[in-house]
Amino acid sequence: MDLSNLRPAKGATNRSGKRVGRGQGSGKGGTATRGHNGAQSRSGYSKKIGFEGGQMPLQRRVPKFGFTNINRVEYQGINLEKLQHLVDTKSIKDTVSFDDLVENGMAKKKDLVKILGGGELKASLKVSAHKFTASAKAAIEAAGGEAINL
Repeated sequence: MDLSNLRPAKGATNRSGKRVGRGQGSGKGGTATRGHNGAQSRSGYSKKIGFEGGQMPLQRRVPKFGFTNINRVEYQGINLEKLQHLVDTKSIKDTVSFDDLVENGMAKKKDLVKILGGGELKASLKVSAHKFTASAKAAIEAAGGEAINL
C-alpha cells in the first residue's frame, strides 16, 4: 500500500469523470459538449412539456369540442338493489342514513348521494339521501318505507 494505489471507498464517489467547461486543455472546453448555438446550448434552458421541436404539438392538433359546465353538481348514484343487499347482510335494519352509506363504503364523506331505481327493494326502509329518482322514491314508498331529502 502506497500513495499510488489509494482509492476512495466503493460507492463514496458519484461523479462520471467528465469535467466539462474547464478550459481547452481538458479536451472538453469551448462549447463544453453542448454543440454550437441554439436553445440547448444556453444556460437555464428547459424544454417545455409537450414540445415537439417546432412541430404542432399533439394537444394542439387534436380537435376540441363540447362544453364543460363549471356549475355541474356530481352525485354518487346508489341503486335500490345495493340497499337491499345491505338489509340482506344485516348491515342496516330499518333506517339508512348518509353516515350508514359512508360506513359501508358506498359513498365518501364529501359526496352528494342520489338513490337510483335499479333493482328491487323488498324491505321497508326509511332512506335519507340528497336526491331520489322518481322510480326510486316510488319503489321505496311501495315497499312501505319513506324517502327523506337531506
